[in-house]
Amino acid sequence: MRKTDGQILALDLGTSSARALVLSDDAAPIPGALARHKVSPVYGAAGEATLDLHGYVEGLLGCLDELQQNGHLNGISAIVLSSQWHSIVALDNKGAALTPVIPWVDTRSVELTLDQTFDEHAFHARTGAWLHRLYWTRRIPWLRSVTSPASYAGLPDLVLERLTGERVTSVSIASGTGTLNLAKGTYDDEALAVAGVSADQLPPIVPTGWTGALSAEYGRRWPGLVGVPIHPPTGDGAASNVGTGAYDATTAAVTVGTSAAVRVVHPIDGAPELPWELWRYRVDDQRAVTGMAFSAAGNLHAWLTGVLQLDSPEPTGVEIGSSRVIAIPFHAGTRPPETVPGGSGVYFGLSFDDTAADLLAASLQGASLEIDRGLRMLDELFGQPLQVVLGGGGIDASAWWRRCLTATFDRPTDVCSEAEVGARGAAAVALDLSPVPGGEHLEPVPAEVERITLLRPRYATLRKLAVQAATSSESTS
Repeated sequence: MRKTDGQILALDLGTSSARALVLSDDAAPIPGALARHKVSPVYGAAGEATLDLHGYVEGLLGCLDELQQNGHLNGISAIVLSSQWHSIVALDNKGAALTPVIPWVDTRSVELTLDQTFDEHAFHARTGAWLHRLYWTRRIPWLRSVTSPASYAGLPDLVLERLTGERVTSVSIASGTGTLNLAKGTYDDEALAVAGVSADQLPPIVPTGWTGALSAEYGRRWPGLVGVPIHPPTGDGAASNVGTGAYDATTAAVTVGTSAAVRVVHPIDGAPELPWELWRYRVDDQRAVTGMAFSAAGNLHAWLTGVLQLDSPEPTGVEIGSSRVIAIPFHAGTRPPETVPGGSGVYFGLSFDDTAADLLAASLQGASLEIDRGLRMLDELFGQPLQVVLGGGGIDASAWWRRCLTATFDRPTDVCSEAEVGARGAAAVALDLSPVPGGEHLEPVPAEVERITLLRPRYATLRKLAVQAATSSESTS
């Protein structure tokens, strides 16, 4: 793995926390050089899920103060950012925020009125996105219906503006808005028309090699960062893939944080035709990332551990694939193109002799089978069984889940030894580094594979019933 000329400051803008951490010259976290600001979205009965912009940014700046106080901001040669995709803030004509940060979990929207000639399949092939409330093509019309914005920006764009005085975005972050023409790396004319905006109402897209500099105000606050180049942000999904060591078309990364995803990084030039069920975003100027995401993963694990009052994050005593209970993990709904709403999680086959460990095992197995659906689509797209790397905090938290995923995929897996894969990947993208997984190697256990093979058709049947029930109740509500 290549090295850079000094330590790296990484800012990780997540939905459950904002973090600042220092990495070594080969993108490994420096022990003790991490500061975290906990983030708690505010939820509402009408589908609201918002983040306080001022509190978020001030919390992040406080993380830098903490690193400074502990002597960790000396010897920094680069500043990189990994950020949640899809967030949006409406701004007035002076650039002040009219709304909180609207993250991906917010479900408010308005219906679009489209010309009959609109071809969503062609739109999806070009932008990698659907006309779904996750994206700015639906967010902006809704925001315009509740306020009077002059422009729009995402959370990473506003953090970058706060630090440098320049409001710009990267091709990676822009791709997560659903308004980017992936092949051209510019805003898509049809997407802008659907959203009802012009390109000058959105942050300008800068190339991967662009760098900004800390403003004079923050230079006085953190003198060790004066003159240190600040690189454009990378979307957290793309960063996580690269951070695990999965950065070519032979390897899929399965990452589990708050949510989960399975993705493949590949060149944008000559990219295979995008199936309707998968999304595609950009990593940087040269690479794209294609995959599928899942809304119930690490959050599901954490919720169950708390609700069931488990002393361990592991389903102790339950063999992989053996639980009679089938869990369909639609607690937070599904990502597009499916339209299952939140609150649709289902357990089938409960009996009085089931334990808390059985419920946890069933949920982790269900999440594993969901991820496996995406992996098999990617196998087909890239014409081979892909190698698999596992990474992220959820993976790090449970050895049982790592073995379960390996058995469900029925192929060997390598585990990334670093939990902070987003920060590591942002550094790798910005500085052209090549991290390796560095963790344990797992082989599927034949008996576990056999049990999951027998369980799979039952899961598929019950999943279909759950989708039908959830979407029919949504349409009649």
